[in-house]
Amino acid sequence: MALDIFKMVDTRKGLFAIEKVSLIYNLLTSILILFLYQRMDHPLRMLGDRALIAAVTFLLMYLYRLAPCKFSAFVRVTIQMSLLSYWYPDTYEFNRLFLNLDHVFASAEQWLFGGQPAIWFAERLPYIWVSEPLNMGYFFYYPMMLVIVLWYFIRRFDLLEKVSFVIISSFFLYYFIYIFVPVAGPQFYFPAIGMENVLNGVFPSIGDYFNHNQELLPGPGYEHGFFYNLVEGSQQVGERPTAAFPSSHVGVSTILMIMAWRGSRWLFACLLPFYVLLCCATVYIQAHYLIDAIAGFITAFGLYVLTTWMFKRWFAQPMFR
Repeated sequence: MALDIFKMVDTRKGLFAIEKVSLIYNLLTSILILFLYQRMDHPLRMLGDRALIAAVTFLLMYLYRLAPCKFSAFVRVTIQMSLLSYWYPDTYEFNRLFLNLDHVFASAEQWLFGGQPAIWFAERLPYIWVSEPLNMGYFFYYPMMLVIVLWYFIRRFDLLEKVSFVIISSFFLYYFIYIFVPVAGPQFYFPAIGMENVLNGVFPSIGDYFNHNQELLPGPGYEHGFFYNLVEGSQQVGERPTAAFPSSHVGVSTILMIMAWRGSRWLFACLLPFYVLLCCATVYIQAHYLIDAIAGFITAFGLYVLTTWMFKRWFAQPMFR
């Protein structure tokens, strides 16, 4: 296996599909920065970051020509996917300039369900045997992605480029929504308006409040739990008042499960419990309204079909010849 991974092969010289779509997203958001330049806090730094990401992408393509093998191809793919940790909070730098829409989504939640499921769920099940498995599922989001990519790398390398393209393109399409539909989610909005308003079903508009405030209160659940603290720690570091609707946690994890099903029924069965816990956790920890999770599940199937079509139509090339 090791010899196969590092075996030198004849490969194509250009960019991989995942790199192309990353550069396209890079370019489009750079243009948006120029349009919003006067209103943004640090547009030059953001443009500089994008130039650096583009430079690294082309450098990796060049280095790959020196040692073209499956492993170096895998490195190129995983580096692009690791950049999601930059692109996700970056959406906040755009949508903070627009009027917040949480009052619309919280009101819709109230109308549909007669209350706030995010509040009910956590208040009625604060126990460690509920909180810890759900937080474990939520924390498993990125490890689940890594498991899928590794499985295709090891078992179906011929599909690795397609799989990585579908994942990253789905993220970018969700990110475009987040830029222009600024919804922060209950964990940011409810503290901003006060729990008295929430319990009374009053959801005022807060305008551009999140342009200057990023307060994230501790989530509900068993506060001394191991996975509870892992989730809390990661949220305090990387979370922003952005990306609530639709839930990319639910959407992308659903796409991952489609890939698992198509790749291996055994892999699908192993991931299914984590997937269910993750979907439930998005509402339990108050990261999302229930309608966010539902929208994430529904849009996942459309995005999978769309991004698969995009890959076949515009980007499909054999990674190895």
